[in-house]
Amino acid sequence: MTQAEQASEDGQAREPGGAAGGHIGPNLLERAGSPVGPESQISLSADRLRELYETMVLIRLFEEETERQYKKAQIGGYCHISSGQEAVAVGALEPLEHDDVLITAYRCHHLALARGVSPESVMAELFGRAEGCAGGRGGSMHLADPTRGYLGGWGIVAGHVPLATGAAFTFAQTDEPHAVLCELGEGAVNEGAWHEALNLAGLYGLPVVYLVENNMYGMGTSVHMASAEPEVWKRAAGFDMHAERVDGQDVEEVMEASDRLLRRAREERRPALLECVTYRFRGHSVADAGTSYRTEEEIEEWKGKDPIPRFGQTLLDRGIFESDEELDEVRERMDARVQEAVEFAENADLPELDSLARHVYGDEHAAEQFTRMAPGSPFGERELVLEKELGNG
Repeated sequence: MTQAEQASEDGQAREPGGAAGGHIGPNLLERAGSPVGPESQISLSADRLRELYETMVLIRLFEEETERQYKKAQIGGYCHISSGQEAVAVGALEPLEHDDVLITAYRCHHLALARGVSPESVMAELFGRAEGCAGGRGGSMHLADPTRGYLGGWGIVAGHVPLATGAAFTFAQTDEPHAVLCELGEGAVNEGAWHEALNLAGLYGLPVVYLVENNMYGMGTSVHMASAEPEVWKRAAGFDMHAERVDGQDVEEVMEASDRLLRRAREERRPALLECVTYRFRGHSVADAGTSYRTEEEIEEWKGKDPIPRFGQTLLDRGIFESDEELDEVRERMDARVQEAVEFAENADLPELDSLARHVYGDEHAAEQFTRMAPGSPFGERELVLEKELGNG
């Protein structure tokens, strides 16, 4: 059977040719799998629904400004933005309780903001400033805020999945009524760490929900070209684990499923996989235009499913917002909030050089160890260690 014939049979666009495997349209935005778990208790007030909409707008504007600041060389290293994926972050994280744990992959600005990390703290981290949420040491791919149960973005594909599973194991061992939400991209499900971690979660019955943001592309390769089974939710069957697929452009559908599965994890100690079908409007990273492996027509088709105007229209229809002018006012306020975050980051202090080795070695004799390393060091370590007193923090 040819790829074209297969596409006709299973309803998925898998046209041959190209790294992307052909056109991928939003015909995949359908719920799959039978919902399980305690009934969702999500019932939000009009004020809270407005706040969720504001957060989605904030994330979009924050990401657009992040790209501008990166191109102005204010942000270094890698930088992955999430425009188009706001509904997944806001919807999936809304049911998280204070003592639940969130662990994510490296495309994490939207998740940090949805978890309540301030725009100032996130932008300062992107700028590498001491006031950043990771002290200016992590940057774009390694945001973190343990005070909010956010144990970080992780740069190694699927490398964080065993860590999230380990956190869930701790909750199970100590009989704590909490859950772990582990976010990852669909590209991570082909890594060995994914299979090993989910096998243990299924075997031991751990309170963890694996949130797969399936934005269709791992860098420039489509999920259909990289995965023999591109419907990620089906792959959980190999681990005796419940799984569902939802429309990741519908914030309320994501929220309902996330609430059910997280409550089931807390109350019944059962893991689950939640696949959210979404789309990134920009390239894989700021350095990627995102047009060499997909067409403008495909991108525009997905923009027709933009989660922000979609949710805005829902709130207008319910009378929660009364006019388009109110939606415009939200955008203006959130834009001002982002500009305040940029100003904060620009004026924030750089980390002290003599703190460079802090948190690298926990040994109280770290300073002495660095001093021993100094003689004969070929790249200036001697100067850094002896003149700047590295390790004394």
